[in-house]
Amino acid sequence: MLTFDIITIFPEIFNSYLKESLLYRAQKKKLIKINIHNLRKWTRDRHQIVDDRPFGGGLGMVFKVEPIYKAVKEIKQKTKNKKQKTKTILFTPRGKKFNQKMAYQFSKFDQLIMICGRYEGVDERVAKYIADVELSIGDYDLMGGELPAQVLIETIARLVPGVLGNPQLLKERITKEKGFIEYPQYTRPEIFSPKKGVKWQVPKVLLSGYHKKIEEWRRKYQKSIGK
Repeated sequence: MLTFDIITIFPEIFNSYLKESLLYRAQKKKLIKINIHNLRKWTRDRHQIVDDRPFGGGLGMVFKVEPIYKAVKEIKQKTKNKKQKTKTILFTPRGKKFNQKMAYQFSKFDQLIMICGRYEGVDERVAKYIADVELSIGDYDLMGGELPAQVLIETIARLVPGVLGNPQLLKERITKEKGFIEYPQYTRPEIFSPKKGVKWQVPKVLLSGYHKKIEEWRRKYQKSIGK
């Protein structure tokens, strides 16, 4: 069973997200496990401070290395099977761009520990000595790592056998390079008229019943993602 361990200072962000749809069912079926850890648990002061001012000056606050080190160490120590494959991920705008191929690779692990930064950043020693990989979900800056964590959970979890229900859904869309194929989709009605004189029609080939022609049409308009 693939386990996601999320380290954050805002654990409640995940509450509603993880209690809906396929992710909720996948957890109930014990296909995946998602643990949310409050980083403040690993602080030593009564105010549970996890950040401090950056050395050298500058705006904002930086997450300390010590609480994160303790959190990752304890999470790993609680693992019953010491031989399981674990990867620790730090979210940062400077990280590698996450894609579908990475999602497939990560789905083969037993445990993924995700560190969600906040504020101005995370002490660089976390990237150097604790995290196995630094990841970004796009060329933009977010307020924290919680949204990237949710993106990874959903992208990776859907690749775990049984999560989507019908395994054919994945076989049809995954490329040999473990990327993802996307093509235009239509459903009823065949003609939609948003206003008088305007008709938005479904391509006739999709209504023809000729599977070979339909496959040719899909190949013509498909796009491979995350090759």
